[in-house]
Amino acid sequence: MDLHGLDAHLSESASRDRFSGVVRITSGEDELFTGAYGWASRAWNVENTMQTRFDTASVTKLFTAVVALQAVDEGLLALDTKAVGYLGLEDTAIHPDATLGHLLTHTSGIGDDADEEAGEDYADVWKTRISYLVRDTSDLLPQLATKPGNFAPGEGCRYCNAGFVLAGMMVERATGQAYRELVRTRVFERAGMSRSGFFAMDVVEQEVAEGADLVDGRWVRNIYSYPPIGSPDGGAHVTAEDLERFLFAARSGRLLGPDSTERFFAPVAHHSTNREGELRFGYGLEFRFDPEGHLVYFEKEGLNAGASAVLRHYPGRDVTMVMLSNMEDGVWEPRRIAHGLIVGDA
Repeated sequence: MDLHGLDAHLSESASRDRFSGVVRITSGEDELFTGAYGWASRAWNVENTMQTRFDTASVTKLFTAVVALQAVDEGLLALDTKAVGYLGLEDTAIHPDATLGHLLTHTSGIGDDADEEAGEDYADVWKTRISYLVRDTSDLLPQLATKPGNFAPGEGCRYCNAGFVLAGMMVERATGQAYRELVRTRVFERAGMSRSGFFAMDVVEQEVAEGADLVDGRWVRNIYSYPPIGSPDGGAHVTAEDLERFLFAARSGRLLGPDSTERFFAPVAHHSTNREGELRFGYGLEFRFDPEGHLVYFEKEGLNAGASAVLRHYPGRDVTMVMLSNMEDGVWEPRRIAHGLIVGDA
């Protein structure tokens, strides 16, 4: 494949304040493209590098799915374990039949704190809540416990952040460990993700990109747009190479047993169909099929104020693409350009 011109496009986008971040594209062990652009800190004119750690937003859900499936492998939970009964949430609006499997595949139908498919903005949640007090997974429960559901569990597929919050709570109870410690020891360490972690906004960490977006002509930091540290639905920080290491470790069976590895890389539920083909959801991953029914790629993307990220793999070409940005709109146009170059449509 010819990736000529991608660097020029990214450099131009960065010069116009339309992209800030890193891109890494590989085929097997071969590095096809890497590049860092824009500013890790606009206040101090610190440039991004390939060692910069970025907020992954909802890509974090992949780590949550892995620790949940690990608990299933160990017999601590089952995919048909019902969240309400297991967590003692009978006095909430959460459907009592929603299981761990439903939560991880976006088929629970439970209400979301910010329903992205309905156009709700997660940052708006924190206009009426004190974000800096939300540190533990259970601190997120009040904002989703009273939200009405969309459909009965298993009768639809709708993207839901709250499902992964509940899944994280279930794994915490099953293991007796806090979510972030579980991910650190069971995912980051096992996958060799030595530079990844959950970095609080109010603690100084080296080489962590500051999220910011251009709003009404001014750069605005994202420090009031979500809680100060990541949770099961989003907010882990990684480098591009570490995120690629995660995918390799998961595919090679280093994170899950054989059955759960196969389950993790298999689509489960139909989400939607458009001119590009069908989109199916799995246990964290999303699978895109062409109109003829052939798998084109699987991926997980994430966005928040001051953060956007994509991890995508093309199985037929054995190509992996990682894009991380400290801008909400950062990765989407570069992803489109790179996709065209990879599949030969550009």
